[in-house]
Amino acid sequence: MLNLQLGIRHAVGKQGPITLDLKSSAFDPKEKVWTRFPPEGSKYTPPHSSCDFKWKDYCPQVFRTLRKLFKVDAADYMLSLCGDQALRELSSPGKSGSFFYLTSNDQYMIKTMKKAEVKIFLKMLRAYYNHVRAFENTLVTKFFGLHCVKLAGANQKKVRFVIMGNLFCSEYSIHRRFDLKGSSLGRTTDKPQTEIDEYTTLKDLDLNFIFRLQKHWYQEFQRQVDRDCEFLEQENIMDYSLLVGVHFRDTRDRLLTGGSFDSDSSRGSSPHLSRGDTDPNRFAKIKLGSNMPIRAERTVRKTDIEPQIIGEPTGEFYDVVLYFGIIDILQDYDISKKLEHAYKSFQYDPTSISAVDPKQYARRFRDFVFKAFQEDKFDL
Repeated sequence: MLNLQLGIRHAVGKQGPITLDLKSSAFDPKEKVWTRFPPEGSKYTPPHSSCDFKWKDYCPQVFRTLRKLFKVDAADYMLSLCGDQALRELSSPGKSGSFFYLTSNDQYMIKTMKKAEVKIFLKMLRAYYNHVRAFENTLVTKFFGLHCVKLAGANQKKVRFVIMGNLFCSEYSIHRRFDLKGSSLGRTTDKPQTEIDEYTTLKDLDLNFIFRLQKHWYQEFQRQVDRDCEFLEQENIMDYSLLVGVHFRDTRDRLLTGGSFDSDSSRGSSPHLSRGDTDPNRFAKIKLGSNMPIRAERTVRKTDIEPQIIGEPTGEFYDVVLYFGIIDILQDYDISKKLEHAYKSFQYDPTSISAVDPKQYARRFRDFVFKAFQEDKFDL
């Protein structure tokens, strides 16, 4: 962690001139700089209490420009990542075996990466840059830096990591989180109902809401999901998810243990400034996917025979604030995924499994997401 912070401080401190029209050479995967950090310090690096290590910055000019595009202040960025109490490790590695760290102000997440993921990312970096530059409201993950640390010594392995935005950085607590792919096989939590809490990541078959957006936002949402899926399909990417965080605005509406609702909940109310809101600027920062006040309609699944279908709407509405974005966009449809698809297709319905080709994946993802998010016809 200390090596990581020393490297970032060094990299961000070297701010050069920034132009949005980058040359091809800036995207060259070979465009990387190794810097050695001896404990006693050097002409370019400060003395430190860690061991001797080398630091690599991938495509530094591109990430510097991305940070500018995403309106990240260099000093704040450095402070967030490199302050004394800046980083905390999240409980356990994900299914991918990656480790995650979160900055203490919740703004940035650091994820360790496999060599194959880095390769995919560097291959798509130019397309990613062009995409986020063209669409300010893109829902795909915001990436701010790609780095590598290698301890001194012949057999020391490299640790590669990416710095990205934390989708749930908010003044609100997130009461429910859903990871939605649009596939049904294995897409349910393995926790018993009584153990589900705000840190449980629920999946497609656990989804018990339709999120109803105002007309303007719904149209923008549809347009952006289409654009983002088109970009990911062109880059041969699959297995991504829509990560959704839900904040219930009335304490009586919170989900209780066991996944049930408080019987005293209020229903049918409008998502705009209402109960408990004294700050008129509270929703001034609404953006697509961030800080969005909406109505969530509860659904009930009538049958498990067609698990792809979202449950029946119940007419019970809840005031919520939504956060969402498209995550895990660094998995391409390589030979191992093709084999996984072929193998699972013998056992299960091929359309229900996660590993399908990018075109089919994008189509299925969109179909599902546009059932989960709908226009609020009765919005006041």
